[in-house]
Amino acid sequence: MSKELIKKAQEKFGIILEEQLKRVEAMKKGIEAWDFSKISPIKIGVCWGDGIGEIISKHSEALLEHVLKDEVKKGKIEFHDIAGLTIENRVKHKKAIPDDVLAEIKNCHVILKGPTTTPQAGDKWPNIESANVAMRRYLDLFANVRPVRIPREGIDWCFFRENTEGAYVLGSRGFDVSEDLSVDFKVITEQGAERIVRMAFEYADKNNIDRVTVVTKSNVVKTTDGRFSKVAFRIAKEYPKIKTDEWYIDIMTAKLIDPARRREFKVMVLPNLYGDILTDEAAQMQGGVGTAGSANIGKQWSMFEAIHGSAPRMVKEGRAKFADPCSMIRASAMLLRHIGYPDRGEKVEMALEVCGQYEKKMSITGRDSGVTGEEYTQYVIDWIDNPNLKARWEQGVKEACAV
Repeated sequence: MSKELIKKAQEKFGIILEEQLKRVEAMKKGIEAWDFSKISPIKIGVCWGDGIGEIISKHSEALLEHVLKDEVKKGKIEFHDIAGLTIENRVKHKKAIPDDVLAEIKNCHVILKGPTTTPQAGDKWPNIESANVAMRRYLDLFANVRPVRIPREGIDWCFFRENTEGAYVLGSRGFDVSEDLSVDFKVITEQGAERIVRMAFEYADKNNIDRVTVVTKSNVVKTTDGRFSKVAFRIAKEYPKIKTDEWYIDIMTAKLIDPARRREFKVMVLPNLYGDILTDEAAQMQGGVGTAGSANIGKQWSMFEAIHGSAPRMVKEGRAKFADPCSMIRASAMLLRHIGYPDRGEKVEMALEVCGQYEKKMSITGRDSGVTGEEYTQYVIDWIDNPNLKARWEQGVKEACAV
């Protein structure tokens, strides 16, 4: 009996190994990166998602359309609504991303994506893969970039989370070997680790940042995390002006909330699962996961999103219109920077900080005790258009740092 179980497991594992080796060969070949200064029109696809995703993504789209209205009129920017990423449609097609939806996505250059529901054990949905994980794989969005800034605490972090490997890439491919044994897989490749690590160091170098912290558990997970660590320190030799250190994920979660140490961290690069955990913790310190946006960067396509889920409970309780759009708006700011409008991205970020940290004339609570997401989005837009925006932001930063 045990021999049969082992043989079946070997067959399944063999298929996975073949797929991963093919992926390695594809990474070795490489592809040419897109230059957005030479693309016209730039097509922005807006994937509404499900749950609160549809609502907050539409608020963010309205803000982007406002900020880019002149470019839209001139035909330099096009918006494309993509409505097929609901859990119902994905279950209907039995795919993380239905083929027609994926075709629509690939027809665009950048994607603004609302949260989507990922089925979990015990709920009413079948076990289909996460739409996020699938999109990152299909579009090879290898870098998940998440900035967190808290001026009053002296915190200015940027996390570079590997997106296409680690513990998530095969998250739906694990299997029960027997009634008593379940197995999942973790994958780290030389090429996958190198490109995320290099991106982190390039970012630090271009922004005159003198420290990059590698986060692993290589003292225990010696093979996969060990490879990630070795690659990081190999790449670090090319950047002698940047201090490189390694912290283990368990103690790193503690040091992020340690007032004596947390200001020292600047750029952090880490495998998939650890990046997911640490950036949620960091976002909570910034004001909650509803305040944090996320960029998923590839050589060609890129996708920008909130870091939180679809909050089906809010929808069920009739509170969806009170959902916080700030995470999606912050993702929109990152999108603007990525496609060549950094000044407008900066204005959106400043407006978010003025509204959420300095002015606070409106409060969004997720309930009727606060304003709706639509009202808060308009509050942010009004500050984007306010000629005193930069002065008010600078004043707010000064006041926060003085406290």
